[in-house]
Amino acid sequence: MNYNLTAFLFPGQGSQYVGMGADLREKRQFVGEIFEEADQVLGFPISELMFKGPLPTLSLTVNAQPALLTVSVAALEIMRRENILPDIVAGHSLGEYSALVAAGVVSYHDALRIVRRRGELMAEACPEGQGGMAAVLGLDVEKVEEVCQAASDAGWVGIANFNCPGQLVISGENAGLEKASRLAKEEGAKRVVPLKVSGPFHSPLMKKAAEELAVELEKFEFKDPALRFFTNVRGRELKSGEEIKRSLVDQLTSCVVWDVQVRKIIEAGATQFFEVGPGKVLRGLMRRINSQMLIKSVEEAISGLQ
Repeated sequence: MNYNLTAFLFPGQGSQYVGMGADLREKRQFVGEIFEEADQVLGFPISELMFKGPLPTLSLTVNAQPALLTVSVAALEIMRRENILPDIVAGHSLGEYSALVAAGVVSYHDALRIVRRRGELMAEACPEGQGGMAAVLGLDVEKVEEVCQAASDAGWVGIANFNCPGQLVISGENAGLEKASRLAKEEGAKRVVPLKVSGPFHSPLMKKAAEELAVELEKFEFKDPALRFFTNVRGRELKSGEEIKRSLVDQLTSCVVWDVQVRKIIEAGATQFFEVGPGKVLRGLMRRINSQMLIKSVEEAISGLQ
């Protein structure tokens, strides 16, 4: 087995910010073309929303999903043109779709259409303002499960993401989420941080969205991955387009086991990691999963070549 592999990790919702992608566009002319393609495919200027905001509108799941995909694919193309290529790809939640573009499973054009529709279905499953997610820091799994159970009389809430040791994400209806957040602090959580997402993702509340996404995905061709691809669902490697399609449906209602997933990628031989997209969320998680592994940004990769 080769133990000197390169992994590209793609961020998900919560990594968006106003102005994202503008620096990439300034450095590389072709990035503008990637952004223009997104505007054309989506039928509205998503690039203007990325550059100018406002953040609440950008953070709506119907907008955040294609916006993050667009910036991540632009970053991916920069890496490719600098001949920095991955052996393994993975994405955090929505980031899986960017990883699938990188692995040749779906085209950028198709991925844009899918994630826009995915965002619409997720918004319809739980309308804006009725649910959300929060990161719980410094509390063990058993305590967080107890807190969610104790809060369930107010509204459904449960664990959605196992991000890294000491950081879990809970997801649910607003009243349940608020009660669970309060109880978590009372139980000794260092912090409870509301996430910049507009719904209770990776929970049973997304069941209707998952059912409709399954129908939607049948409209698209999913090729077998040309690179090694690891999924959020149980963290395992998938080798066929059909397996991946089923996993994307399951992902909407299942926990994201990012810590397990990253450990499996390291076990597979990855020693060099890049966060290919906006923000630094995945770098922060890696420090807690395996402090020996450093993640570089696209900017750091490019500057290292100049």
